[in-house]
Amino acid sequence: MKPSTFRRHFRESFKNLGRNAWMSFAAVSAVTVTLLLVGVFLTVLLNLNKVATDIENDVEVRVLIALETTDAEQQALEEQLKGLPEVDSVTYSSKEQELQNLIKDLGEDFGLFKQNNPLYDVYVVKTKQPEDTAKATKKIQQLDHVEQAVYGEQKVDRLFNLLEMSRNIGFVLSLLLLFAAMFLISNTIRMTIFARRKEIEIMRLVGATNWFIRWPFLLEGMWLGLIGSILPIAAVAVGYSYVEDFIKGHTQGHFIQPLSYFPFIWQVSGIMLLIGAFIGIWGSFMAVRKFLKV
Repeated sequence: MKPSTFRRHFRESFKNLGRNAWMSFAAVSAVTVTLLLVGVFLTVLLNLNKVATDIENDVEVRVLIALETTDAEQQALEEQLKGLPEVDSVTYSSKEQELQNLIKDLGEDFGLFKQNNPLYDVYVVKTKQPEDTAKATKKIQQLDHVEQAVYGEQKVDRLFNLLEMSRNIGFVLSLLLLFAAMFLISNTIRMTIFARRKEIEIMRLVGATNWFIRWPFLLEGMWLGLIGSILPIAAVAVGYSYVEDFIKGHTQGHFIQPLSYFPFIWQVSGIMLLIGAFIGIWGSFMAVRKFLKV
């Protein structure tokens, strides 16, 4: 396509927005409402996925070291743990540290055990993949000088199943919402083009090629999608800022935190812009295709 021809299509697409102001307003409104729903749902879904990942990554195997284990045997056990293919890290925690953690979590009443500490020295093991926790635990239990290896088997397995189900449901719902958005917006854009079918017929009668006719409408659809995405992006950006501050203020010190405002809001804004532009172009293409009978 010649640069002069593209500039002509570019100018024509802007002129069409003004000539058909009310239909353009209807299309932009449809894009705005739909993308606002998409943006809110996308923000919630990505944060839920981040929380699920944080929970999975917090799962650990606690390896209780047998009481009669010597320092050399304990060192050998640590090397064996680090040598397991599923293991990512091994951290030592003495029984004194374990007691301090117990007192911190459950209260000073447990300070009575300082005189006669009944706890075990512990290796805290994290796996490379959360799903490998059960497999790694079975291997660890077979090693010498291991009194017990625990990771909350039933609760963790139920948690993994719940998180997997939540991800699958979220993925399906996001697809359904996206298809609904495409259907609503493309139909609205199709109505704007239907009102100008005479214009397309005249252009065909004077010998214009199909793509010469298409380009202004495709660009116009893109502008409608981009303009309609501005308000949803602003609403999501402002709303997420307040929500993030609120959540962080009430979960201070907890390992579960929402996604940081930057660069998350840029990513969501970029996705919404792309969705708006794509749906606008796609809706225009399908509508013009019908009248061109390609």
